[in-house]
Parts: sequence; C-alpha cells; structure tokens
Amino acid sequence: MASLQDIQRRISSTKKTRQITSAMQMVSTAKLSQIQKYSTGYGEYAARLEAVVEHLVSAHLFDNADADHIPLIAQRPIKKTGILVVTSDRGLVGSYNANVIKQTNDLMKKLNLDTSNTVILAVGGNGADFYRKRGFEVILEHRGVSDVPTFNEIRSVVKTVTSLYENEVFDALHVVYNHFVNRLTSEYRDVQLLPLTGETLNAMGGTEEQKAELSVQSTYEIEPDTTAVLNVVLPQFAQSLVYEAVLDAKTAEHAASSTAMKGATDNAKDLIGRLELQFNRARQAAITTEITEITGGMAALE
Repeated sequence: MASLQDIQRRISSTKKTRQITSAMQMVSTAKLSQIQKYSTGYGEYAARLEAVVEHLVSAHLFDNADADHIPLIAQRPIKKTGILVVTSDRGLVGSYNANVIKQTNDLMKKLNLDTSNTVILAVGGNGADFYRKRGFEVILEHRGVSDVPTFNEIRSVVKTVTSLYENEVFDALHVVYNHFVNRLTSEYRDVQLLPLTGETLNAMGGTEEQKAELSVQSTYEIEPDTTAVLNVVLPQFAQSLVYEAVLDAKTAEHAASSTAMKGATDNAKDLIGRLELQFNRARQAAITTEITEITGGMAALE
C-alpha cells in the first residue's frame, strides 16, 4: 500500500498536470474561435469561385476548350498518383492524425497504391514522418503551419502542387484531410483534385443560391479565347481548393486539441478525487492504528 507521502506527491503532480491541460484547452479554444472567424470569410470567397467554375462547366465552356493545352484538365494515363496528406506537426490532438492516416491507408488499398506508384505530398510533420518511415517518396513537405494560416503562407505549397502535376511528376492528385464539422466532430475527406473534370467541378460547385445568381447568364463571350481564360481560372481554382483544405484541416486540429485537453483535464480531476479519497482512507487507518496502539498500551499499564 502506498504511503501518505507517495499519495500526496501524486495528488500534487496530478494537480499541476491538470493546470497545464486546462491552460492548453483554453489556448486551443481561443485558436479555434480565431480561425473560424477567418475561415468563414474565406469560405464565402471559395464558394463563389467554385460556383463560377461550375457555371462555366454548365455553359459548356470546357467542351470548346483545347484540353491538350490546358494541363489541369488534360487526361493522361495514370502511372503515378500523388496523395496530399494534411496532418498536424505535433501530438496532443486525440485521434486527429491517426484517423487521417488510417483512412488514407484504406484509400491506398482501395486504389491499389503502394510505394512503386505513389508519391506523398505532406502538409504537417506527422504524415510526412509516417509515410517516409514506410518507404514512400515524400516529394513535398511543409511543416510549421501557423495557427491561422494565410494564403500567402501556403502560396508556395499550392503553386508547387499544381506545378508538379503540370510537369507530370504525378498523373492524379488526391487531397486527404479531416473536415471540421463542429467542436466535437470531424470527418475524413478525400478529394480527387487533379485532373479537373466536369464531374469533379460540378460536385464542388458553390451553394444553390450562388449558382442561381450566376444562372441568369448561360453564354459567355471569351477574349482572347477559351483556352487562355481557363489556363488562368483553373490554376486559381485548384490552388484555392488546396488552401481551403489546409484551412479546414487546421480548424479541425484546433477542435481536436481542445477536446483532447478537456478530456485530459477531466481525467486528471477524476484521478485527483480518487487519490484524495485514498489519502483520507489511509490517514484514517493510520489514526485508527495509533488510537488502537495507545488504548492497548493503556490497558497493559493497568
């Protein structure tokens, strides 16, 4: 049985741990509130852009385009697949990273992907470290994403992603990440980003209200030509989707961190309660033993 001093030390150390996890929970909650305000504004822009591109598809603009001269929609045999994995750099985020990696592994099995026909593009250290240790080629690694990433911060990543595809380093790109649903829930998402297809663009279009606003005009007058316009619009669209995925994943990360730290704080509180009960019982037993010994000594003297 543990001594009273041992129990007191455990209570003291657990209280210090509770203070740390409680502080980390408050910090993560503040970060979550901050990024939600930022992502709301960007989400409106992204939805508008998606609605515009979707409307270009519905106006049959892609039918008149020269796909051979538009790299992002050009279809070619898929010899190598790129997987853009968005994870966190650190732990203390519950099952956030484990969920992304597990679901991504299931996706690879489904698509028959392995180290010979797959390259990894990693935003976040956990994903990069995991797949590098298992023999995958990591052709892009970006660590140190800020708590509220801006587009300028991610600009080099999103430009590199589209550039690698245009240079045929890989022939198809999947973006995998945790989508923020609410403070307690996130869900895994797999978006086949490249090559861009009419089906993909239709699926990614903006809200019905935004599509309705754009549906008034069904034809476009293009200058200088369709190919030139799409070569400007589509890279911006693809880069927007990559940045939106990083922003969404970072929001889910803060929510996961806040939830994990709340759970750790609650567990510490429960443990302190059990230890204090154990301490009180041990102290009561010690007092009872002392009283018994004193009573026995008095009886012996009589």
